[in-house]
Formats: sequence, structure tokens, C-alpha cells
Amino acid sequence: MRQAGILLHITSLPGKYGVGTLGQEAYDFIDYLASAQLKLWQVLPLFPTGYGDSPYQANCSQALNYYMIDLDDLVTKGYLDPKFLLAMPWENGEHVNFELLFKYKTICLKEAFINFKQDSDFLAFVKGKKYHEYAIYMTLKEKFNYEPWYKWPGKYYTYDENIEEIVLKNYYHVYLFYIFTQYIFEKQWLKLKQYANQNGIKIIGDIPLYLGYDSSDVYMHKELFQLNAKHEMIKVAGCPPDAFSADGQLWGNPLYDWKYMAQDNYSWWQKRIKDQFLFFDYLRIDHFRGLDRYYAIPAKDDTARNGRWQTGPKLALFKGILDYNIIAEDLGEIDEGVRKLMRQTNFPGMKVLEFAFDGNPDNEHKPSNYVANCICYTGTHDNSPLKGYLLALDDYAKTNLIGDLTKELTLLKIKPKLDTIDDIIDDIIELAFASKANICIIPWQDFLHQGEEARMNHPSTLSTANWSYYTKKTDFKKNISNKIARLVAKYDR
Repeated sequence: MRQAGILLHITSLPGKYGVGTLGQEAYDFIDYLASAQLKLWQVLPLFPTGYGDSPYQANCSQALNYYMIDLDDLVTKGYLDPKFLLAMPWENGEHVNFELLFKYKTICLKEAFINFKQDSDFLAFVKGKKYHEYAIYMTLKEKFNYEPWYKWPGKYYTYDENIEEIVLKNYYHVYLFYIFTQYIFEKQWLKLKQYANQNGIKIIGDIPLYLGYDSSDVYMHKELFQLNAKHEMIKVAGCPPDAFSADGQLWGNPLYDWKYMAQDNYSWWQKRIKDQFLFFDYLRIDHFRGLDRYYAIPAKDDTARNGRWQTGPKLALFKGILDYNIIAEDLGEIDEGVRKLMRQTNFPGMKVLEFAFDGNPDNEHKPSNYVANCICYTGTHDNSPLKGYLLALDDYAKTNLIGDLTKELTLLKIKPKLDTIDDIIDDIIELAFASKANICIIPWQDFLHQGEEARMNHPSTLSTANWSYYTKKTDFKKNISNKIARLVAKYDR
């Protein structure tokens, strides 16, 4: 079935309290998707973020980011006084201010928890221990002023049952607060997902391959990672040098001990994937190529130059879950091993039009080279929006683009416009809809014709601009939804 959708993360939705949430604006966005006749909404990972606020540097493999909790819902339930919310110095500017959120969202949620009545439903949720490890870890983080676990003092450096006992005996109220955040988020999300599904919208989620070193998983399950006797990283994740970077990319995430994980048939990973399908209809696995082979860099190095490729779990990781709706992010340095794994799993891969127009007729990102079992994007969260991409092209690259784009449109019997930057953006978007890809996903910024200022992420950089893109209510114009609906109808999506 041919489908189309929009990529827009929850935090980028309009919001009254400094960030997009699971509140009314999310329901309004679902209504907007439905009015445009779209069938898919893609979001970024929902996990709690660590240093740098990246959803791809999660501090827990299963927990949910309480920044996205709708505070108005807590007012409606009587847990928060609206005057309390209005007294907070929220910043509703051009970008999300995560530093303010870290402080004031937590204050509001703790106030709500004080007024929350712990009924039988909540107590059963606590007893289920689904988010037990996250709550233990966050309680300790709070106790030690949010320092990373590897800077915690003495006996707390190595997790064991005694530490759990100390937390539950002496800091139980704090522990329950962090369980409360997960309880509220889960209820709000499942209600939102139900609304989306009832309106014909399915949600595509995202799961990062790697976790942050400062995470509950590394702290509590050190045996799953490549660490030495002192719990320090031996090698870290990244990408090798290429034409764009002489030093490569040094991500710094801890690597998995795949040999250890193989002993129980990758149960930790399988559970991690299966659990995400409570929240999503489809799941994109980020950096899928790292499951075939991964790039391992000595932890002491400050560039990725000395890394080496190592063998990953390959097909064995997916035994028993090949029928799940999984999307493989198969971008980057792709070799025959990755291609074989893609064939074996039959997961749809990704094609990105910003990579397509280089003058090479064999470029696999060109729609004329697609198979139907793929997902066509104009760009991803790591790319500049189309307008920024186009404005940055030199004369040679722009000539290639115009030539390639004209050929691709003509093959699909589309008359190119190409007169202005806005025309070219619309042509590229139409090319995505017209392509044979079963699914096409367009970042919201591209429908708005926004430029580099609206970019979601600059890979391998730490910047307050990263992950902070924020859209406005006034952006959701009827003429845009009408234009999208015409494309959906024209190309049977």
C-alpha cells in the first residue's frame, strides 16, 4: 500500500510551556495530517535525553522523556494549579530552551506529584517494575546533583542489590516521582496514539542503535557493553574518515559486547525492539549498518582515524521478529554485508533525495533506481531542509541537480517548474510522492519552505541549536494541507 507522511518530532510542535508536548497541539497536528489525507506521522526517539539533549544519546533504553508530558492535562486532573504554571519563566521563542525545561518542567512535575493521589492503578504500575531501573538510576542522579554515574562516590560506582535497597529505603519518594513521570507519559501517549489510529494515522517511531555511556543500562548492566575491569569504555562508536571528514566521526557511545549478548539470543535487544511496538506502528532502527559490522574506535583517541570494522550480530538479532514493521536506516558507508542483511530481513531501507542529484545515473537515491520496498525522504533530521540545501549548492552541483531533477521528473511525466528556489522545492517534494517507493516522508520544514535556520541537527556537533526546532500554530495553513492532499490523490498515497 502506498502511503505518505510528515516527519516532525513531538518537541517541535507548538507548545505553551517552552516545548511541544502530548497535549492539544499534538491532537491538532493529527487532525491536520488527516485533513491533508496523510497516513503517517514520523517522530524521533521518545527516550530521556542526556548531555547535549540528543534523542540519540538516551540515558535509558526503555524510559520516556518527561519533557513531552502535557501539563494542561495535569491541571485538568487537579494535580496542578494553573497559576503555578503561569508563574514559571517559560520561553516560547524560536527554539526550545532545554536548559530552562530541565529546571522548570521538573519543578512543575514534582508539584503535580505532590498533589497526585496514588490509586490502585498507579500502585499496580509501580509493582510491575517496568521503569524500575530508570527510577533507581534517576534517583541516584538527583542525589549526586545529576553527575554521570562514573563520577559517583565510592560504593555507588558499582551497582548491586545493596544500592537498590538504599534507594528504596531512604529515597522512596524520589523513586516514586520518576515512576510517576513514566506513568503519566505512557497514559498520555497511548491515548494520543489511539486518537491517531482512529483517524487513520499510523506512527513511525525511532530507536537509536547506541546509548549514552551515562545511562541506566550501562550503569546496571555493564556486562552488555565493552568495558574494562574499571567499567571504563575500551572502544567507542563512530564512523570512519571519508570525503567529508578527514577525521571521521567520533560519537563516543559505548559498544555492545555482542558475543556476550549472543549467549541468550540477544534477549535484551529483542525485548527492547518488541517493547517499542506498544508505542508505535512502525519502528525505524537508526544506524542499521552497525548490526552487520560496526566501527570501533579506541576510547582514548580524539578522532575516528584509528577505528576498525568489527563483526556485528547480523541476522541472528532478528530471529523471531522479522514480521515486525521495522524500517532500516541504511545510510552511510554501505557494503555487501549490509545489502545482504537487508535482503535477508526484507526490511525497507531509506532513500534520500538530497543525496540523489549528483550526475551519477546509478545513484541508488535516484527514484528511477528505486524498488518499491523502500521509504523516500526529501531529507532527514540530520540534513539541512531543502531550501538550505539548495542555497548552499555551488554552480557545478546546482547544474547537476537541475539536470538530474529534470530527467527524474520527466520519466514520471511531471513537467518541471524550476524557475525559483520554491519551485524546485515543490518539484522535489512531488518527485518523492510520485516515486515508486511504498512510503514517502517529508520533513515539515520542507512543506514550509524553511531554510538552514530550521535545521533539526548538525551531526557530530554540540550546539544549543540542535534538536531545538520549534514550529508555530500559524504554520499549519490550509493552503499547505490542500496542496498535500492533491499530491496524495494524484499519486495514490
